[in-house]
Amino acid sequence: MPNSLGFTCSCCGDHHAELPMSYSAMAPDVWDPAFESDPNSTLSSDQCVIKGQHFFVRGLIEIPVIGSEDVFSWGVWVSLSRDNFDRALDVWNTEGREAEKPYFGWLSTELALYSESTTDLKTNAHTRPVGKRPLIQLEPTDHPLAVEQRTGITRDRVREIAMAVLHPA
Repeated sequence: MPNSLGFTCSCCGDHHAELPMSYSAMAPDVWDPAFESDPNSTLSSDQCVIKGQHFFVRGLIEIPVIGSEDVFSWGVWVSLSRDNFDRALDVWNTEGREAEKPYFGWLSTELALYSESTTDLKTNAHTRPVGKRPLIQLEPTDHPLAVEQRTGITRDRVREIAMAVLHPA
């Protein structure tokens, strides 16, 4: 009997044993590999600075899966002001940092699966305990991603996302 968490892909016909519950962008959309040689630019797994002027942190947009305890997540980048970025770095490895106020930011990851652009959606980055990426909460608008974050998605929607990510058009 196939794993109930897996799925048979309608694109390739293969059975995938597990249903992926997260996808992540490796860099903000505005990152260019040419920045690697710029001494005022850096990209790590959690932070990014471009030309000493643009500041980003990586976080998770978490979406509840309806009818389960599962959470689907998008690993995304948000731009922060220099002050908020500096503060986030100051407390990055500090126990109790989750007591920080959320940092306002702009979503800097385009999720092409959505009919409307996700770039520049308003967000709040909520710091969590050391070792956990920030929780990215979208402004409660009628954007499809914001609606999904508020209301949840079905397991069928998770499969739909998996097929679109695994087999981009």
